[in-house]
Amino acid sequence: MTSRFARAAAAGAALAVSASAFAACSSEPETTPDDVITIFAPQGADGDMDDNAFTKVIEEKFDVDLQFETTTYDGAAAGEKRQISLASGDYPDAYMLVPWVDQFTNEELIKLGGQGVLVQLDDLIGEDTPNIAAAFEDEPDYKRSATASDGNIWGLPQWNECFHCSYGVKLWMNSAWLDTLGLQQPTTPEEMRTVLEAFKTQDPNGNGKADEIPLSGDLGGTVLQYLMNPFVYTSGLSADGTSPVSLAAVDGKVALQPTRDEWRTAMEYVSSLYADGLIDEGTFTQNGEALYAKGNSAEGVILGSVATLHPAVFVDLAAPDGRGAQYDAVPPLTGPNGSDTSWNGSGAAGGASFVITNRASEAKQQKLMQIMDFIYSYEGHIQGEFGVEGVNWAPPAEGDVPLDETVEPLYEMLTPPEGEGLNNSWGAMTQYFSDETFRGGQIVSTDIYDPSGYERRLFEATKLYEGHESDEAFPHWDVSVTGDTRSELATIQTNVESFIVQAGAEFATGVRDIESDEDWAEFQQNLTDLGADRYVEIYQQAWDETK
Repeated sequence: MTSRFARAAAAGAALAVSASAFAACSSEPETTPDDVITIFAPQGADGDMDDNAFTKVIEEKFDVDLQFETTTYDGAAAGEKRQISLASGDYPDAYMLVPWVDQFTNEELIKLGGQGVLVQLDDLIGEDTPNIAAAFEDEPDYKRSATASDGNIWGLPQWNECFHCSYGVKLWMNSAWLDTLGLQQPTTPEEMRTVLEAFKTQDPNGNGKADEIPLSGDLGGTVLQYLMNPFVYTSGLSADGTSPVSLAAVDGKVALQPTRDEWRTAMEYVSSLYADGLIDEGTFTQNGEALYAKGNSAEGVILGSVATLHPAVFVDLAAPDGRGAQYDAVPPLTGPNGSDTSWNGSGAAGGASFVITNRASEAKQQKLMQIMDFIYSYEGHIQGEFGVEGVNWAPPAEGDVPLDETVEPLYEMLTPPEGEGLNNSWGAMTQYFSDETFRGGQIVSTDIYDPSGYERRLFEATKLYEGHESDEAFPHWDVSVTGDTRSELATIQTNVESFIVQAGAEFATGVRDIESDEDWAEFQQNLTDLGADRYVEIYQQAWDETK
């Protein structure tokens, strides 16, 4: 199954490329000698791609001189610079990106490939690239995600089976507070209300002040996902409208969840919690920095629970007072809809983060594919992602316990002395085949509350969510809409999804009254006016064609 969360992130980061920009890059670009390969890539604040240790490994192993055109890890800035690079006509031999920052979308691949800007990779993958070929064979979904909707492979996406990332929203609750109040973790929405009320009124942090925040999150989406899933499958929110997260597959038909009575019931529950002061007022507006500031308040521990991916989002794991160890994951709540959770899947981000341009000669194309094939190997992957053996990582020793105890231990991450080892790897740029065996083979401390055991803490927490995936998840990642309909859909989807984010926050906070039939009817009419019926129709037709 390909990754929903990664797809959404990649789609959000990618910028629409205008026809005029592509027209500019259709001219024949200048080339460099075959032993000089130019690559567009992100570069961190502490890095220097030209002087990077892994760059030197590649240059020596493949007898090439790599020259980088760099951008930052800021999504908007990186995307804009990539567009400028393409539009200039003087673009590099290859682009090597990070999907959660910026990458090529399916639509961009098809357009650029059709214009001859990108080199088709189908015939370059085979006997000369055994590791890439093996990855495609081992994970058919990966090959499918690498294949654009026109049937061609114009680039390579990353395959990163991050188990804890695949369940993007978990509830992390303060177990120390539960112990102080003699409470158990909640298992139902009503038990959740009882615990949150106790957090608010019974002074669990013991400072004599009513400063506790029972439940928080950032920008609202995570809290809504966790609280609404017991009532109606809630995949997430897409403020920029780049992903059809409000759609579901109900009895074989595409459904827009906010049009259903179950969605209204779920929102009534959320709204009642907010009205009683059990949800942080900042939940629907604050960014990650504001949430982190609350989690690390100098006045003491004030957060009772947070709906998010992992605790480091909101608390310093190494805080001297031990607050980083106080939060444990609460399994999905069970309600009228059962115990569904939002599953992002694991694997590829779709689109492509590696492409070769028509600037590259045939010799360069072959060399670039050899370099990529090395990155797909264990040797290339571990050096490329982590760095130098003995500095950034070490091989396993007798008695080492891997993250996933069903696989063989492969490597242990090391913490180099301060200021050392920072420019030894390409990091996330090389996660092209980070499958569950590779990730699960990391050696991790068995003390899950020590920072050295953090990955195991996340792994064990995610086991609580595994198996709770909803049958109503709509497989939009496998549904392709093309041509003029694609342009029509882009506008409607943006309008509908972004409006649902706005209206959802308004219902949750009482700006709109979810119990008012008039407000509910107005909401439904708003959706209709924005094209909700056509939105569902387009995806239904595309899904039927896919099936």
